[in-house]
Amino acid sequence: MSLRLVIFDVDGTLVDSQGDIMSSMQAAFAGEGLNLPDRATVLSIVGLSLPMAMAELAPAQPEPVRTRMVETYKESYAALRKQNGAGSSPLYPGALEAIETLHAQPETLLGIATGKSKRGLDALLDSHGLGHMFVTQQVADFHPSKPHPAMIHAALSGLGIAPLNAVMVGDTRFDMEMAQAAGVPFVGVGWGYHAPATLTGAAQVIDDFAALPAAIDRILGETT
Repeated sequence: MSLRLVIFDVDGTLVDSQGDIMSSMQAAFAGEGLNLPDRATVLSIVGLSLPMAMAELAPAQPEPVRTRMVETYKESYAALRKQNGAGSSPLYPGALEAIETLHAQPETLLGIATGKSKRGLDALLDSHGLGHMFVTQQVADFHPSKPHPAMIHAALSGLGIAPLNAVMVGDTRFDMEMAQAAGVPFVGVGWGYHAPATLTGAAQVIDDFAALPAAIDRILGETT
């Protein structure tokens, strides 16, 4: 059987990090004497790289101010992670079981494509003991922000896997658009930060992690 690759987004897909995201954005805005946009607006930019996210949330601010806000956000987020460990970004129900099920399949490789930094992703995976599960880990440090397909392209080329032997799993339209640009089928999750109704290009939207292995079998069975 041909190898296949399942690429996961992180925030809003594998882990619920919205508490730390909101707290760190509050710190970034308060540090410049600015009012934080509402929760829905902040969560709407999750998945973008931090500079792009800050440009979306504070478009009237000059670039040096937004750069300071990015640094304040990073400092706040790192402090919260150090303080709370794995509890800072808990796995969604069923995430671990789904990862373990897929990892146990000899033909299935697991990867990550995230707007997080390498430092942030390493710390998160270490806190949950999951680093060894993912053979390719693509982060914002080395690629353009989603929805640019560079992260998926790098994962595929590094492992020698064709786009139609891979699937992207995510919760935002940025994940969906990245997958579409890379020619990779997309599975949307209904528990994340963008409404499922916005994931119009998904091959399937699931509401429970238990449904993921079968969804992947169906989608890749149709395309390989």
